[in-house]
Order: sequence, then C-alpha cells, then structure tokens
Amino acid sequence: MQVKFIGATETVTGSKHLIQTDKGFMVLLDCGLYQGLGKETTVMNRSLGFDPEKIDAVILSHAHIDHSGNLPLLVKQGFLGTIYCTPPTLEVVEVLLMDSAKIHENDIEFVNKRRKQNNEELLEPLYTTKDVERCLKHFKTIPYHAEFYLNDEVSLLYTDAGHILGSAVVNLKLIDKTNKIIRLTFSGDVGKYNDMLLRDPEVFPQADYIICESTYGDRLHEVDIDAEMHLLQVVKNTCLEKKGKLIIPAFSLGRTQEIVFVLDKLKNKGLLPNIKIYVDSPLSTNITNIMRKNVTCFNDKLQEYIKTDPDPFGFSNLVYIREQVDSMALNKNSEPCIIISASGMMDAGRIKHHLAHTISDSKNTILVVGYCTPNSLGRKIKDKEKNVKIFGELFELNADVEVIDSYSAHADYNELIRFLSCQDKTKIKKMFLVHGDLEAKISFKQKLLTLGYLDVVIPNRNEPFVLS
Repeated sequence: MQVKFIGATETVTGSKHLIQTDKGFMVLLDCGLYQGLGKETTVMNRSLGFDPEKIDAVILSHAHIDHSGNLPLLVKQGFLGTIYCTPPTLEVVEVLLMDSAKIHENDIEFVNKRRKQNNEELLEPLYTTKDVERCLKHFKTIPYHAEFYLNDEVSLLYTDAGHILGSAVVNLKLIDKTNKIIRLTFSGDVGKYNDMLLRDPEVFPQADYIICESTYGDRLHEVDIDAEMHLLQVVKNTCLEKKGKLIIPAFSLGRTQEIVFVLDKLKNKGLLPNIKIYVDSPLSTNITNIMRKNVTCFNDKLQEYIKTDPDPFGFSNLVYIREQVDSMALNKNSEPCIIISASGMMDAGRIKHHLAHTISDSKNTILVVGYCTPNSLGRKIKDKEKNVKIFGELFELNADVEVIDSYSAHADYNELIRFLSCQDKTKIKKMFLVHGDLEAKISFKQKLLTLGYLDVVIPNRNEPFVLS
C-alpha cells in the first residue's frame, strides 16, 4: 500500500493525493485546480502529475474548485473510472465546474485575440463545457455514514466535515495482501465549530494514517464577539457616513450565503439601513438556490430560524444579478450600496470590475471576509499595498480596507486540534499535513508533536509513503 502526494503540498490549492493498493488499484483523493500562483498556475494545472488512464477511482471530499476543478481534464485525458462524492456535492460541483469551464473558455478567447494579432500559435482552454458534461457522467453519490465498497480492497465512509454544503471527511479501509485492515482518513477541508449555517465537523473513526489540512495551522480566527455588529458598523460607516459603496468579495459557495444571512437577520431586527444590496454573480445565485433546497444540511440554530423566516437568503432591498448588462450598470450607479461578488480571492470574475471602479475612492470600503493566497489580488488588498494591478493597470488603493476573519469556512488550529481529538494518538502511525502554506504546516506540526502525536510529516510534492 502506498500514498503519494501530488498536490496541495507546497501550496494551499491543487488538492490531489494518490493511493495505490497492493493489487495495483489506484484511488485519487480529490483532483483540484491550483489557484493564485501567478504565471505558474496554468502550467501546473495542465500537468496532472500522473497517467489519468491508470486511475481507477476518484474520491472527492467537496466541491470547491481547488479540490474538484481539474476533474474535467482528468476525464479529457483518459480517465474511465468512477468519481464518488456526497449527494449535495454533486449538485454544487455541477454548477462550479460549468462556471470554471466558461472562465477557461473566455480567458483563452481573450488571450487568443492577442496571439492571433501577433501571428502566434493559438491556445486551447484547459477544458470546455463539453468536457464538463462528459465528466459529470462519471459521478456516483454516496450518502454520509453509509460504508461503500469500491472493490475487495477499498471501502469508503463519508462523515460530515462542516466546511461547505456536502463537504466530507474521507474515511477509508484498505485491505492489504495479508488481509490486514489499514485505516486512512483524509480530512478534506475542515469547517469551523458553531458555524453560522452548517453542522459541526463530526467525530470520525479511529485511523492509522491521517491526511490533514492545515490552512490555518498557525493562526486563530479573529475574536469577533459579534461579527453581525461588526458588519453593521462597516455598512453604516461606508454607506451612511461616507455615502460610498461597500464591496464584499466573497466565494460563491458558503461565504456569500453567510453574509446574506447576516444581513437578513439585521433586516429582521430593523437595524439594516435602507440601502440596496446586490449579489452580483450568476454562480452565487445558482448556489444559493441549491442551498435553499438542502435545508436538512443546516445546523439546529438555522433550522429554528427558518421556522419564522423561511428564506434566510432573501429579503426586500436584496437583488440577485445574473445578466452582465445589469452588473455593468452597478458601476455607473453612484448611490451608496453593498455589492457582494465573486471571486473571494479577487483574481477573477465580476469583482475585479467593481474593484477597478471603486478602489481609488476613499469614500468606498473593501471588506475582506475570507482566505486569500499570498500571490492573489485579495492578499495585496488585504495587506493594503499602496498600488495594485487590476486588468494590467495600476490602481491606487485609497478605499478603506476592513477584515472580518471570523467568516472563514476553515477551522483554525484550535479547531483542527478539536477535530482530531476524537482519535487515540498512540494508534496513529503517521499524520500528513497538506493544504497549507509552509509556515502554517511547520507551526501546526510543532503544536501536534507537543500534544503527543507521535509522527507528523510534511510531505513534499510527488513524495510517496508506504502504508503498513
């Protein structure tokens, strides 16, 4: 038995981990896109790092693009097996992959216009919407808590990771050539406890080996006693006092719905100023509709809330925008308002247009509510760099920049420790730390060793380990 770490090793994105059984059965855990790595991103995404035709199955932890986004390329390059996920994940991943394909198609079309003018060879998109359609035919859903046998060597059990809708911890039983059972757990991305929308991460079965994310392995979330009031303060300061626009870059899945839910609660309490609020993202609109259909995934507090307010993602003054012409009109409108738009790291999507129109005016505010990779536009804005480049043009950063870290969908290091606390440390042979910046992984490794975990490893890219 062997595990090889293909992606999310030196970086937070590009999740891919390859398991090979004694009989040669190949299981890929996630197949995500690298994001926010500058010019290297495209090159790394075009090279999967293995032969897709030799992969027998993919087990997907959740729908985020850095975990699912390269599945269409996997199929395009010859994968013939089955992709396993939870039922809500399939609903979400279909929308996210189609959106991703359209972005690749549009980006290449833009690049090829310039290349054609320069008589350069035209490029192909990483994958197309037709590739996504072919990819979706390979999916099979497995509900939480139902053990499923992929073959006579591998069984799968999903437990709730509490990260986003449908997210799961992957619990595998691997049977070696001596009929010994090896238990391997892949955390996927672990959510926060006491999340605004979703249930807490679940206790998971005892493991021999754990592959654990470490995104916030060196950080604690901002102690925001009342994130609701913090947001209200930013709204009032920007829209009432400065008469400006509040720009909130937010991931379409999870973060957008959390922000809207907070605004919904403020509206119901009579605290929200009478201003227009726009969710400017077709993807966010589609995901919100999927969330509305999956109320059984909500935590108990939200279940109680919807007894009196059946739609926590909709209220007067809130407008969901799909059409590009309506999005463009927002930048011509000088009235104070809130614009929630994707993407959360600010490297793509309609948010870049809104930033270009607002970033240099001090009456406006940019509110950062999620993780941004070190090379992303979002990190540059979060770090308040004096000038930032958008669409190849330098813009002076004069708008206020506010940060509310408490909206993050990732567990901080205390919550990761709590997530792992269901395990008997003495029975864990190795803990592998992935999906984190190097500093975060080193810091989290030291914390785990101090707590008594016996063998904590930070794997290098393409490094194999024997499971015994």
